[in-house]
Amino acid sequence: MKATRILKAFAKAGKQVQLVGDLDAGVIIALDMEGRLFAVLDGEVLNRVNLDAIAGESTQKLYLNPGGDGLWPAPEGTSRGYQYSTGAWRVTPGLRAARYLVTQAGKNSAEVVAEVDLINAQGRGIPTLFKRRITLTPGRQCVTLRTVDSISYVGQSPLRRTDCLLAPWTLCQFDSGPECEVVFPCARKVAVWDLYDDPSDAQREWRGGLCRTATNGSQRYQIGIGAEVPWIEFHDARRGLVVRRSASRLPAGQSYIDIRDAAPGVEPARKGVRYSVYSDTANFMEIEAVGGCPALIRANVELSIEVNTRFTRT
Repeated sequence: MKATRILKAFAKAGKQVQLVGDLDAGVIIALDMEGRLFAVLDGEVLNRVNLDAIAGESTQKLYLNPGGDGLWPAPEGTSRGYQYSTGAWRVTPGLRAARYLVTQAGKNSAEVVAEVDLINAQGRGIPTLFKRRITLTPGRQCVTLRTVDSISYVGQSPLRRTDCLLAPWTLCQFDSGPECEVVFPCARKVAVWDLYDDPSDAQREWRGGLCRTATNGSQRYQIGIGAEVPWIEFHDARRGLVVRRSASRLPAGQSYIDIRDAAPGVEPARKGVRYSVYSDTANFMEIEAVGGCPALIRANVELSIEVNTRFTRT
């Protein structure tokens, strides 16, 4: 989709954006739409775009998934998750109604911040501050985004892992279908596992130290990928698009967590996720990166993840 078209759609809807870089190599930050990021190269938006989400508003009954690259709190489900506070799956109103403010801006960088009140599946209210720091590096037929995404708990009393799990989770979304896959280096099959009950082994091929998992729309699945994998890469042969994401290692005192979309009665597993791949039968997919959670979540301490995302046209 042309970048000029998406900018006109935001303007028509009266929603604010911040452009970092330019329309040759840049990123559009949707300030009034969850702070989603939309990478631009040669005038084209590379991420998935949902024009209905720009024109409309998500409600309790209908979530309009915006596309782009979003910052969410992990975990999604289990007894500590944030999507089941009412017992049924929904995107929390604090997240879908978040309005980001620009606190710093330069030609190739920006910092945006939003207050987001969360409620986990145990009914615990968790006031937080979401922050996204974006730095853009243009290149020859490519653009690289360095994002430092953080979530800070701003309540009064420290939170223990038995009461609360919290980690920054960045979900980068694309249109997908035939000739689309995700590739990553992985020597051990146990470093990849299904996050849904329906096995997705048939979508994967292992050779030469690489795992290749199809995101062709034939099956809805999500896989977790362990800490030993250094990067994941989305390939769309139809558009000649390659997108590599590499996430920083965790600081001392933090560990990866179970991010599964599991029922609120399920306890989190000990096996933690560094990266994840989601593939949907509606022909879109996500390459995701997850930060860590400490044993004790203290007030005003940023839980952050640094991710480098390189978009290349071949």
